[in-house]
Amino acid sequence: MPILMLQQHYDRYTAQDQLVWKVLFDRQTALLHKRACTAFWQGLAAVGLHRNAIPDFSEVSERLYRATGWQLEPVKGALNDAEFFGLLAQRKFPATVWIRSMEQFDFIEEPDLFHGVFGHAPLLMDQRFADFLHFLGQMAVQHLDDAVALSRLERLYGFTVQFGLVQERGETRMYGAGLLSSSGEIHHCISDVTRRQPFDLATVLQTPYSEAHLQEQYFLLNGWDQLTESVADLAALFASGWQLEPVEKQ
Repeated sequence: MPILMLQQHYDRYTAQDQLVWKVLFDRQTALLHKRACTAFWQGLAAVGLHRNAIPDFSEVSERLYRATGWQLEPVKGALNDAEFFGLLAQRKFPATVWIRSMEQFDFIEEPDLFHGVFGHAPLLMDQRFADFLHFLGQMAVQHLDDAVALSRLERLYGFTVQFGLVQERGETRMYGAGLLSSSGEIHHCISDVTRRQPFDLATVLQTPYSEAHLQEQYFLLNGWDQLTESVADLAALFASGWQLEPVEKQ
């Protein structure tokens, strides 16, 4: 597929692009102080991300591969389900090579480089999280012709990988990339009116999910072990043919 042959042409990034990265990096790291999970901060340093320059995908991929066997796959934009989950099943994370403009600073219609790399790459340095994401990719590839099953897996991906919360030392911490990379989503999540409920696999699989607006609720893991345990629970659920309620549209 041509989508997999794209390269990051680093020399094409302008001074304005580099400035956007630096300002976003500074803003998000400030907002995430005492709000992001430990794995994010450890991964941010270990994967080599810093404020001074847009990341080089090849350098990030080398660090990821040594740590957890993952790599970044440069792409132009949104992928279809087969392409997206197919890459996850190969331990490759699709990250767009373009970065938003100053005019798009606080709102973009589809994920850009900042979301893909700043939001996702640090957690991919954590073996438990990286294995969970790999499993989701494998499961989705096996069910590409099953719209209901695929919808369940997209919900699990959304409420964990994109917008997940985890309990650490009695405090609620963010680990989902959609939270880590978005100031608006962070402020929305911490507001008193936003619902935060304990993570329960069956509930997550039956909860409508969309990235077209700020999330109406977030699910909180009681610890990283719960994410790992959900892999076995999900495999057992699919193997048993357990039927959930019909998928709701959002």
